[in-house]
Amino acid sequence: MNVLIIISILGIVAMVSEIFGLRKSIWYIVVATLTGAFIINLNDWDTARRYYDDMVFIDNYAIAFMGLLLFLAFVWFFLSKDQYESDQFNTSDHYAQIIFSLTGALVLVSYANLSMLFLGVEIMSIPLYILAGSRKKDLASNEAALKYFMMGAFATGFLLFGITLIYGVVGSFNLSQIQHHVSEVGNLPLMFYAGVVMIMIGLGFKVSAFPFHFWAPDVYEGAPVMISAFMATIVKAAAFGGFYRLFSVCYTDISGHWAGTLSIVIGTTILIGNTLAVYQVNMKRMLAYSGIAQAGYLLLTLLVLTNASANALIFYIASYAIATLCTFGGLYWVIKFRGNDALDSFKGLGKSNPILALAMTISMLSLAGIPPAVGFFAKFYLFTVLLEKGFMPLVLLSVLGSLISVYYYFKIIIKMYGTASDDTSTLYISIFNKAVLIIILVAILAIGIMPNFFLGIITQ
Repeated sequence: MNVLIIISILGIVAMVSEIFGLRKSIWYIVVATLTGAFIINLNDWDTARRYYDDMVFIDNYAIAFMGLLLFLAFVWFFLSKDQYESDQFNTSDHYAQIIFSLTGALVLVSYANLSMLFLGVEIMSIPLYILAGSRKKDLASNEAALKYFMMGAFATGFLLFGITLIYGVVGSFNLSQIQHHVSEVGNLPLMFYAGVVMIMIGLGFKVSAFPFHFWAPDVYEGAPVMISAFMATIVKAAAFGGFYRLFSVCYTDISGHWAGTLSIVIGTTILIGNTLAVYQVNMKRMLAYSGIAQAGYLLLTLLVLTNASANALIFYIASYAIATLCTFGGLYWVIKFRGNDALDSFKGLGKSNPILALAMTISMLSLAGIPPAVGFFAKFYLFTVLLEKGFMPLVLLSVLGSLISVYYYFKIIIKMYGTASDDTSTLYISIFNKAVLIIILVAILAIGIMPNFFLGIITQ
């Protein structure tokens, strides 16, 4: 709970930093505070506590996800530093909105009441509607903000309707009471199952699962690069944390009523995401469809709902998010120096900036699930958990999706190393940013080489 308070205060500090002349030092304040919050969060391990009449529950699951979100935010602020030093945006405004969105994300992985689930989703989402359209004179950015807002409002309606139906049956928003009602009452009314489906729809939008994925390519393409990176990683990680928490606590006993529908959604999400990514000529759109496919893999954990699947979820999210952040970081530099995010802009990157090309290559190998990058072991562990529970068809379909993804990831790698560019100039990035990319690259390989060290994090 202390972490939530600290990050909330940090958002207020960022919002008023320009008034007090702290604009040049706000980045350092944010990074230092995130570091302190991460340490405080770890100190709460194995001390489960409930706050505000059981509205918030900080257990090991919440602590693990909060630690991951704080770490990803820390990496994001390092990768996005150049974007804000170039005075393209108002630094104080953007940092404040990012931090408030992070606050909502922290609520979303630590709630114990459906009203807090709704608040977490909205606190996380509303700043992003603004940030997506922060390029005020860019028509694509304005379009992205409008689409994201309209689709987000639509999804929120489904989420609220589902929460209302659940409350109508149980008479409580509390997760523990909902779980008790489900386990005690054998024959639940149809209205309850309708509520579960409505909530699935609302959260399905946040994780960009089929058929609620249509917003992602347009929003990723129109939003500023590092805002797209934030949505693709921190927002998605928080949404899955909230999704899994609700279903593992409340709906395990009735999984037979929704697992079939979810299996169809998962299979379609994986195939559509990977297949459509093949045909993209724009890097942001390709990453958007790749993210849709990755959402399908992550949804597989909801079919098992055990401690092992919780471990698989956080391990997979960590591997996906760190590789995606690195890829978006590389994309930012390519756009800055070559003017667009077309796939052809990556031609000759291996010669013009070997470190950047290497970092992007390792990141895409991880996303494709190729060893020794961490993405391979994340998928291996996830598929092992599913095979133990008899989900062979979905695992085979997931492997097929991974094979398809190899094609479009390697298409970028081949352009970077195997195709000469008309632009022969050196793509220069600072020593600071090279160091950040190298650290991320080493982390991707180190976790891949020693995966057992990072498994078994969550104990419930």
